[in-house]
Amino acid sequence: MGLIKAAIGAVGGALGDQWLDAIEAEEMSDTTVFTRGVLVNQSSRSSNKKGTENVISDGSVIHVYPNQFMMLVEGGKIVDYTAEEGYYKVDNHGAPSLFNGQFGDALKDVWERFKFGGTPSYAQKAYFVNLQEIKGIKFGTPTAVNYFDNFYNSELFLRAHGTYSIKVTDPILFYKEAIPKNAERVEIDDINEQYLSEFLNAFQAAINKMSVDNIRISHVASKAVELAKYMSNELDADWKTARGFEIAAVGIASISYDDESKKLIEMRNKGAMLSDPTVREGYVQGSIARGMEAAGSNEGGSAQAFMGMGMGLGTAGNFMGTASETNRAQMQQERQQPVAAQPAAGAWKCACGAENTGKFCSNCGAKKPETSSWKCACGAVNTGNFCTACGAKRPEAWVCPNCGTENKGKFCAECGHKREG
Repeated sequence: MGLIKAAIGAVGGALGDQWLDAIEAEEMSDTTVFTRGVLVNQSSRSSNKKGTENVISDGSVIHVYPNQFMMLVEGGKIVDYTAEEGYYKVDNHGAPSLFNGQFGDALKDVWERFKFGGTPSYAQKAYFVNLQEIKGIKFGTPTAVNYFDNFYNSELFLRAHGTYSIKVTDPILFYKEAIPKNAERVEIDDINEQYLSEFLNAFQAAINKMSVDNIRISHVASKAVELAKYMSNELDADWKTARGFEIAAVGIASISYDDESKKLIEMRNKGAMLSDPTVREGYVQGSIARGMEAAGSNEGGSAQAFMGMGMGLGTAGNFMGTASETNRAQMQQERQQPVAAQPAAGAWKCACGAENTGKFCSNCGAKKPETSSWKCACGAVNTGNFCTACGAKRPEAWVCPNCGTENKGKFCAECGHKREG
């Protein structure tokens, strides 16, 4: 049994005098993962006289579109296949052609496991696997998922809703392990109940790994790419290796927290804000202002209200005053934090430990050490005796006759006197 690839022009020309039936995949939607081949033309010469549905006659032509994997199947066993788009003539007298296409030689090992072992007959059927990314598969966590957040140092619980997508990576394995027996057409929802449960289990494991990697719980929604990688790793053995498909992407539409987690997050955030003395002082002053406003609106009369407020302040005033004074002290302390002194331009440190800016140490009188680097006439800065750029020799030191400064250039670094000779 073999598939003979035909040129597009030949289908309507010389080859058209030979082929009997034309077959292509039944219409696929965005959620179709598997479907049968159907007749799109039946000539008067067809041996398929009775129009037996899905049965392929020797000499028929099969049209394979992009992102489709076509298999010839007999009795549940694969007779031949192609992963390349084009037109193929069915030849039951030839050996399997096995057009691997984008999958290279990876399919040959799987083929050996599931190939047809007998003599091909006329009871063959064509089936197509959708190789496009199947998108928009919805998921939602039925119960809250635990997430330990190191930032909050608490076990939090979240719920997530979104979509994910899959992609078939091994169509032969996918056909044998994921497609129900004798199925003629399969939508992703037809087989997704089991896989959704496995997805949610892997989602919990992926969430736990994100926690271990110190990703804050509030950042999970923005980590869709990383989450897809976590999920792929978790499901690699169960889906890719055992069933021939994998997670392509995960999109989180919303994340919500349970009530206890909300309280913990709010308490932690409020505590972080109040650690700032400026914010804390504003909170104290705001509390006093709100108390005075409430007193002024007291139905018993403002005088009585303010009298009561004065009595209240008599007991609470000390606390408010102390808190306010503490805030101001901390703010003052922060404003007076010493700024690290920046070294003065040209400063150098003597061997005795003293910091200096002049030519001699103010503590022990030692002369300022000479810099070991020098600049060549070509512009290169060097530390050795010869220029690394042009090979010129390092100039010898000379003492300025005007000011006594030791120099190595053409002009005195102190007074500008030009070197003589």
